[in-house]
Amino acid sequence: MSVALAGIRACVFDAYGTLFDFGSAAAGCAASLGDKAAPLTALWRDRQLQYSWLRALQGRYVPFWQVTGEALDHALAVLGLAQDAALRARLMDLYFSLGAYPEVPALLRDLRQAGYATAILSNGSPDMLAAAVRGAGLEAAFDAVLSVDAVASFKPDPRVYQLAPDRLGVAPGAIAFVSANAWDAHAAAAFGFRAIWCNRTGQPAERLPGTPSAEIRTLSELPGLLARG
Repeated sequence: MSVALAGIRACVFDAYGTLFDFGSAAAGCAASLGDKAAPLTALWRDRQLQYSWLRALQGRYVPFWQVTGEALDHALAVLGLAQDAALRARLMDLYFSLGAYPEVPALLRDLRQAGYATAILSNGSPDMLAAAVRGAGLEAAFDAVLSVDAVASFKPDPRVYQLAPDRLGVAPGAIAFVSANAWDAHAAAAFGFRAIWCNRTGQPAERLPGTPSAEIRTLSELPGLLARG
């Protein structure tokens, strides 16, 4: 899907899986995990998202750091690793300061030089996001780092997406919202953002409300979609 998006004033990014590689935590424990590294990454992420959705539906919010730990506990139990306290601690430490994807620093620099406002809008708790941004050396790359903690809910609650126009002073239709999570891109489009799905692994389209305005394979393709006007 290749289109030019006119009238964009701000680019807002999901964090985990979009700017920051959540797989890097398990990769950092590859020697201990062996062939369980990939299954752990997948199961950990699946449960992390599922737990956030279920907590939002029940109105039982807790910070994303707790959700992340509970999802990891489940994944470790499934893989027979629940008794390894040192491994759990190491995985959580690594998740707290995930590495950014290689194209991210240059992309953000180019967007800001072109005059776009930039922000993160994430399920992550404020301390998690601050650590990831700091660890990647991106402290000066954003006009705002927005956490769902401000509304005590999780995506795809529309109140979460409303944080971006409220903070940036930009109408939803002038915001390019970029996520590697298809469900997030669909929900953002349904909210009113010009959503862009960064489909890194070539997944088929989801059947969900909202239609992303564009699909890319890497974030480096984003500037080519943005047409000033």
